[in-house]
Amino acid sequence: MQHFTTKSTKIFIGQGPKSLHKSVFLMQTRFLATTPVGEVLFPSKSDFPSRHIGPRKTDVVAMLDTLGYKSLAELTGRAVPKRIQLNRDLNLDKPLNEHELIRRIRDIAKKNQIWRSYIGMGYHNCHVPHTILRNIFENPGWTTQYTPYQPEIAQGRLESLLNYQTLVSELTGLDVANASLLDEGTAAAEAMCLCTRHNKRKKIYLSNKAHPQTLSVVQTRAEALELEIEIGPIENANLASREFSGILLQYPDTYGDVKDFENIADLARKNGTLVVVATDLLALTLLRPPAEFGADIAIGTSQRLGVPLGYGGPHAGFFACKQSLVRLMPGRMIGVTRDMDGHDAYRLALQTREQHIRRDKATSNICTAQALLANMSAMYAIYHGPEGLKAIANRIHHFTLTLQTGLREAGHHVKNKNFFDTLHITPNEDLTIDEIKSRAAQKHINFRYFTDGTVGIALDETVGPNDVNDLLWVFKCKSLDDILSGHDILSNSIEKSKFLRTSPFLTHPIFSSHHSESRMVRYMKKLENKDISLVHSMIPLGSCTMKLNSTTEMMPCSFRHFTDIHPFAPVEQAQGYHHMFKELEKDLCEITGYERISFQPNSGAQGEYAGLRAIRSYHEHRNEGHRNICLIPISAHGTNPASAQMAGMKVEPIRILSDGSIDMSHLRDKAAEHERELSCLMITYPSTMGVFEETVADICDLIHRHGGQVYLDGANMNAQVGLCRPGDYGSDVSHLNLHKTFCIPHGGGGPGMGPIGVKAHLAPYLPGHPVISPLDNQDNSFGVVSAAPFGSSAILPISWSYIKLMGSRGLKRATQVAILNANYMSKRLENHYKTLYKDEKSGLVAHEFILDIRDLKKSANIEAVDIAKRLMDYGFHAPTMSWPVAGTLMIEPTESEDKDELDRFCEAMISIRAEIAEIEAGRMDNKVNPLKMSPHTQAQVISDKWNRPYTREVAAFPALFVKPESKIWPTVGRIDDAYGDKHLVCTCPPILPDL
Repeated sequence: MQHFTTKSTKIFIGQGPKSLHKSVFLMQTRFLATTPVGEVLFPSKSDFPSRHIGPRKTDVVAMLDTLGYKSLAELTGRAVPKRIQLNRDLNLDKPLNEHELIRRIRDIAKKNQIWRSYIGMGYHNCHVPHTILRNIFENPGWTTQYTPYQPEIAQGRLESLLNYQTLVSELTGLDVANASLLDEGTAAAEAMCLCTRHNKRKKIYLSNKAHPQTLSVVQTRAEALELEIEIGPIENANLASREFSGILLQYPDTYGDVKDFENIADLARKNGTLVVVATDLLALTLLRPPAEFGADIAIGTSQRLGVPLGYGGPHAGFFACKQSLVRLMPGRMIGVTRDMDGHDAYRLALQTREQHIRRDKATSNICTAQALLANMSAMYAIYHGPEGLKAIANRIHHFTLTLQTGLREAGHHVKNKNFFDTLHITPNEDLTIDEIKSRAAQKHINFRYFTDGTVGIALDETVGPNDVNDLLWVFKCKSLDDILSGHDILSNSIEKSKFLRTSPFLTHPIFSSHHSESRMVRYMKKLENKDISLVHSMIPLGSCTMKLNSTTEMMPCSFRHFTDIHPFAPVEQAQGYHHMFKELEKDLCEITGYERISFQPNSGAQGEYAGLRAIRSYHEHRNEGHRNICLIPISAHGTNPASAQMAGMKVEPIRILSDGSIDMSHLRDKAAEHERELSCLMITYPSTMGVFEETVADICDLIHRHGGQVYLDGANMNAQVGLCRPGDYGSDVSHLNLHKTFCIPHGGGGPGMGPIGVKAHLAPYLPGHPVISPLDNQDNSFGVVSAAPFGSSAILPISWSYIKLMGSRGLKRATQVAILNANYMSKRLENHYKTLYKDEKSGLVAHEFILDIRDLKKSANIEAVDIAKRLMDYGFHAPTMSWPVAGTLMIEPTESEDKDELDRFCEAMISIRAEIAEIEAGRMDNKVNPLKMSPHTQAQVISDKWNRPYTREVAAFPALFVKPESKIWPTVGRIDDAYGDKHLVCTCPPILPDL
């Protein structure tokens, strides 16, 4: 029998239908009493908020009763400091229902014009295999996974990412690769920073034939770190001087030329200078790989391997290097290790999340990769195999040779001697640039137009004979058939040059085993089935907000009018995107209280960096460039100090009190001590400890009085939307994790999106771009943070849709329910675990809370990691483990999880606590028990050998709700991380014959 108590009535459930009906009637009566009559008589057409928000209205009443509150408004009015409460509805459009929204977004998308873009510059159209599009890109079993920090239930995506690393490593010829970076520009910046860390030199040489956006990102990054940059012909670099930490080459270069860099690389190596090569993976199926002519590092983007253009992203940047540099490599890397039974298993290796440990000493602030897109590229390579990739590359190259032949015969000067897919053309005197543009427009074709009157044409996988004929027509050349009948187009091909690749690649059987669609689909499904994602159960990660990514929100990401737009296409062809940008900026400004938004940062950490650089630029333009001190509470997100260091700031830590709040006395002292040099304060709100601090407005006032700016980390916006606005209570800039609060899915570790909102005085200093300016005037911009002007534009329709579907009241209710869910869970668990931090006055938490596990180490030899692994046996992903406080678990349920799911998770945690009590009482061994031996695999449980002092049922079915028909089995036992780091293997291991 179950019971709960209202303020006036105790209701029993389980004695028959009358008691159940009475309970429901009473709850509904309470709900109707607080609902406007008009809404009851004429319910809104938009029922999306009720689909996004998990708890039913009667559940909300029951949960509020548990906490002792009458309404959501009363609960959140008590949790959020009154001084900062918004106390009005957000001024947003009337919400749309799901069908209205799809019609609206289709109309907006159709404002984009799909021209054939042969602009290149690292972005190429491609054919996304439909089976990959449907089974990965449009599949919540792949898009809603979290970063694989719990590897036992992430073996599928880890295997796929290992395939990606193998793909990159073998095509570049280098020893190891990581599991993706954000894009080519940021990968180049990370590579050049690695060079300076390696040899301690402060000077970098960049080839002037690298892509302009790449040069700009590297320049921006180097400026803050006070690195000296030289840009020019690579032949002019004085490599014998031993002054350069590294050189950056492009191969093929931005003009399409393929050049021999072997002598340059030899000279660099002799003088201790690292060689970084930006390259094209598809070209490397035909071209000699960078490692063979002396590259130490290779970077680029895998976009053209099966990922749509998407007006600039999301795409997976790649990074490969020699083995000697592996411990300096940024980002995530997948490694092979073994589990407790000695079986091969995968996990994140080496420097994973190292910024959370090293803080301002971290080598990078990378926290989001592009796992979903890397997985798409890995599957594209598996789908085609080495021969298929080579055939695609040859087709593109042969079309380019044909185009070159026709252009030369017509009197145009093709400046390239050796090339893969890109031509640099000086038109003949009879054909002006204006006439070329006019003729190209008639065929809906975009070229790259240089300021010196030359033209660039880059072909891609989608090009066919009709496209080549149109290109020839634009330049008044003969037709394709006439050219093919009269010339040997292969006389100038890569196959007949010294650049021809002779080394094998993608030799592992995985790349030659899945070429039928049946095999391909089964392989993708097999990997998907190894992972826990939001299609299985809640993922209660503190500070990561794993909420619903609705099908309706995701649908526009596959619309052709969003996917097939080149990021450097003329702005008039992308009016749909710009219409959406303006609407989303308006809505986000209303939600946050800021005046401008930059969409360029394509991760939360990039947003931190961009916001801090804007602050620095603001001070510099006020002749206060000496302001370089950044105050950061020790409770801050680990990327905060790393971002401040990268932005050229000096970090001064601020203490916190025993209740987790900022030590105001210490903050006042530090602000006064560094008043002349104070640049900013970085805080997270609600605090990283999961509490709304009463003093947040006072903190902002204090910093402003001392001449500083306030950077508010927007990771916890899910507790603020509709209740309070950072721009109102004193923050000057925030990044917004769209992959958290605003529903972009995590994708197994990315894509992310971290746009920044700023007050008006910082708007002139937002990121610019050398090709397409995102600003009306970028004279005061601090520089460029991402390769594309508007970051990962193709996933912005998700957040646009979320806001339009929810409306003002829906967004506010989502925030209120997120706070309700967290407090309800904390209350349910309070007799079993201690919630580490609560507001002293209200006793409430915000939208997340921390369970203190540390005492269990002494009483039962149980640590947070043991509970994390045991939760897998119950079918759950673990909460955030040992952060922000070591030895704790941080839980964030989100508003999308219903009461039944919250209760199931709480029951799992209570059951685990009972198991721990058995250890404490001495009835179970403190080394061999269900927690220490978890997670339990199916192979372990059905083995004919079982020598553990607890039953197989306890191991695999520890609660009544864990049933055989719905059981989620970890596919490997507990993983041995230390073994993997000692025996580092980061590419597909050889397949051993069966014995």
